[in-house]
Amino acid sequence: MSDEALALASQVIEDCRAGEMPAPVIRAFFDEATFTASYVVHDPVTRVAAIVDSVLDFDAASGRTQRGSADAIVAYVEREGLTVDWLLETHAHADHLSAAPYLQERLGGKLAIGREIVHVQETFGKLFNAGTEFERDGSQFDRLFDDGDTFQLGQVQATVLHVPGHTPADLAYVIGDAVFPGDTIFMPDFGTARADFPGGDPHQLYRSIRRLLSLPREGRLFLCHDYKAPGRDDYAWETTIGAQRDANVHVHDGIDEDSFVAMRTERDRSLAMPKLIMPAIQVNMRGGHLPEPEPNGTRYLKIPLDAV
Repeated sequence: MSDEALALASQVIEDCRAGEMPAPVIRAFFDEATFTASYVVHDPVTRVAAIVDSVLDFDAASGRTQRGSADAIVAYVEREGLTVDWLLETHAHADHLSAAPYLQERLGGKLAIGREIVHVQETFGKLFNAGTEFERDGSQFDRLFDDGDTFQLGQVQATVLHVPGHTPADLAYVIGDAVFPGDTIFMPDFGTARADFPGGDPHQLYRSIRRLLSLPREGRLFLCHDYKAPGRDDYAWETTIGAQRDANVHVHDGIDEDSFVAMRTERDRSLAMPKLIMPAIQVNMRGGHLPEPEPNGTRYLKIPLDAV
């Protein structure tokens, strides 16, 4: 991870705040069933948009998928007259299924994730015995981003930061003055993401978060999840770099790496696995595509027994 990438991301935020590019318009869609915030981000001048971390509704008890959450995004995009250029995944989520293939079919756009997804595919391809037909090269995605890569959203400049720790493949997208950090960090009163999944590392997570928090304080943070911290009645998913530096209960300024790692490690030992981790990872490591139907025409998801 390069200092040049961080400097570029900081410059994007500063240029946007200075009015040298349009500020992106951001619409959140919160799925209470999975506590996930998805976003449509667009340039107000050209109406070019990106969709970040979409949700495919899934009922684990019945095995049924539905598209209500995704259809709400489709309706908004069509109503606002937006053109979708990008479908952005911050990482291979373990708590919800991605709706990216459905949205791509309906709205177009290129599907992107971090290049380190190949390591996630290798690890979980073995766990689910996915076979040689499951490519472990990221080819399910249209673009694999590296740290410091850039792209345009109309007249809004965007850049990518690799922020591993929660998983090896986590990215933060800096689009104008808006930062989408995925699961690395939550609202200041709730703290930070777990780091005990395969390939996770609390040391890496701390360094990734401190890297994010070195961006300009005015940068707007749009978080992927909220679980309502004790004493807070409403869900929230927008904050700032400055608010996190001042008040994040796990990683505010002054918390050193050793203290964070000790806290994160102890806390992670007490956490149950996400309810949808088995279906979510199987689908999301495939770019949101469901497994191919078997000869009887039915698709199946696997649950490895006594393996994790």
